[in-house]
Amino acid sequence: MLTRIDHIGIACFDLDKTVEFYRATYGFEVFHTEVNEEQGVREAMLKINETSDGGASYLQLLEPTREDSAVGKWLAKNGEGVHHIAFGTADVDGAADDIRGKGVRVLYDEPRIGSMGSRITFLHPKDCHGVLTELVTSADPSSAEH
Repeated sequence: MLTRIDHIGIACFDLDKTVEFYRATYGFEVFHTEVNEEQGVREAMLKINETSDGGASYLQLLEPTREDSAVGKWLAKNGEGVHHIAFGTADVDGAADDIRGKGVRVLYDEPRIGSMGSRITFLHPKDCHGVLTELVTSADPSSAEH
């Protein structure tokens, strides 16, 4: 079962400049930053609010660290903007299996490690009305590093 909008991923060319825009314009502060070598991105998570299921909702700003990464290719084709939407779930494996059973392609056979130690998988955008969709099970909050 999906419980919340976990985050909206926004692809950008310059992470620091984009973080500053969201800070100056909306007052959002960086909650967490990291480099994900496997996905080829440097990212900043800006917390928007807490949620009733103990999670939170974020904006995830993504700057590619290499041109051949998925985000790098996407930026080259589309420019800056909304890259994906992520829904939170207590069980990414179960949610992916359920959605796969409804005919939607799940991009990873097994969930991978995402931001802040979460477990993630993606759904094919062609099966989701053009929207790249991520499923996320958050890591134990006490284990997340800021």
